[in-house]
Amino acid sequence: GAFLIPYILFLIIAGMPLFYMELALGQYNREGAATVWKICPVFKGVGYAVILIALYVGFYYNVIIAWSLYYLFSSFTFELPWTNCDNSWNSPNCTDPKLFNASVLGNGTKYSKYKLTPAAEFYERGVLHLHESRGIHDLGLPRWQLSLCLLVVVIILFFSLWKGVKTSGKVVWITATLPYVVLFVLLIHGITLPGAYNGINAYLHIDFRRLKEATVWIDAATQIFYSLGAGFGVLIAFASYNKFDNNCYRDALLTSTINCVTSFISGFAIFSILGYMAHEHKVKIEDVATEGAGLVFILYPEAISTLSGSTFWAVVFFIMLLTLGIDSSMGGMEAVITGLADDFQILKQNRKLFTFGVSFGTFLLALFCITNGGIYVLTLLDTFAAGTSILFAVLMEAIGVSWFYGVDRFSEDIQQMMGFKPGLYWRLCWKFVSPAFLLFVVIVSIINFKPLTYDDYTFPLWANRIGWGIALSSMILVPAYIIYKFMNVRGTFKERLAYCITPENEHQLVAQGNVRQFKV
Repeated sequence: GAFLIPYILFLIIAGMPLFYMELALGQYNREGAATVWKICPVFKGVGYAVILIALYVGFYYNVIIAWSLYYLFSSFTFELPWTNCDNSWNSPNCTDPKLFNASVLGNGTKYSKYKLTPAAEFYERGVLHLHESRGIHDLGLPRWQLSLCLLVVVIILFFSLWKGVKTSGKVVWITATLPYVVLFVLLIHGITLPGAYNGINAYLHIDFRRLKEATVWIDAATQIFYSLGAGFGVLIAFASYNKFDNNCYRDALLTSTINCVTSFISGFAIFSILGYMAHEHKVKIEDVATEGAGLVFILYPEAISTLSGSTFWAVVFFIMLLTLGIDSSMGGMEAVITGLADDFQILKQNRKLFTFGVSFGTFLLALFCITNGGIYVLTLLDTFAAGTSILFAVLMEAIGVSWFYGVDRFSEDIQQMMGFKPGLYWRLCWKFVSPAFLLFVVIVSIINFKPLTYDDYTFPLWANRIGWGIALSSMILVPAYIIYKFMNVRGTFKERLAYCITPENEHQLVAQGNVRQFKV
């Protein structure tokens, strides 16, 4: 409940305005994330940064889809493999959930952190083989079962993207609509379960003390950008295929609202199940509540295994995860492909080959994430690849458009497309509110950084340094390109500066000394 307050606030003051900005940018300029910066050449490094971030995310996001596919295949049995302790991967200490009660935990351990249930052991020992790794320094070889699943995922992505929006536009009719059907079915069934009311009550309860924690605000900000796709170059890439007079203002309002309402409704589906789990094991809601992989691959499958017709519910649930994952991954890969293909004509002329190269490259690098210790690599990438760096990239994007290209000129571009200028609210958000908010969140996320952990495992110092190196590798592209651009332009200091910040189609005015950006 406490999370919803900053989530809605950030949606209004940053999520929606920046979503609208990216749609308008892509639609007006008909370019990808890098070449769209012909409006202010010195900021082209921002485009390369978001492309690199999208590529990093692709390395590990496809692995999560591969896990979903593995779970889907494993669900086609009369008895789901995570229901008992009689499997080859189970440890001697595995605890049957039917015999479980609160006294088994002891020492204040939360149920969500108890790793000896059949569902937890199936995930960590049967799928990940985490018990065979001592840490990030001991990865081992890729698991062949997960390698095959990953290969299937990458092949699906390749054939969904190889012809651009001609194929991805058709695939998305399935990947974007099917999850809604499944979510509705899971929600209706979830609220009929015993204990569901307590779960929903916990979901809507607001603990105002949590608002004092910086992590709640940072998580809400990051979640807004992840769920809306702002900052990854995805919106710019897809909007570049729109008709010039398309009403992107309507699209921005509708899409961002539907997205966040969907997230809100899915909370009911999740917490009804958490309430049911707490009821079954006679523990508190907060003891079963968790996030990330633990929720999706341990608690939810365990809950499904206790329902009548569990095989059906498991298949339905993992089909939903699979389609959701492919849909999101398609967007990220399209951002990379369109962003670079628009910048380099040789890539555009050989799009199919380039798409294959990106797909195969992500497959090879993702192999590190499906080794015995692959979860440590995935956790490292998930934390550093698109955390502070994506917020920084969106901050620089907002500054580049609002302060260097200019809100007034950007508003005129929108008027050319749709016949009306953005209202005062949008212009104020673009120029002041959103950049100020993003700057604040970037600073707080750096100040509040804590050494990386995964459950009880603490990552070594060198792993944290590699993580920050990954984060900086994308952020450094912004100042690096500014220096590169400034040094490669001829003329006096003032002329160089003028060429760097003036739109490319107005460079002839710079030679005449008529630089609009120098005027207040």
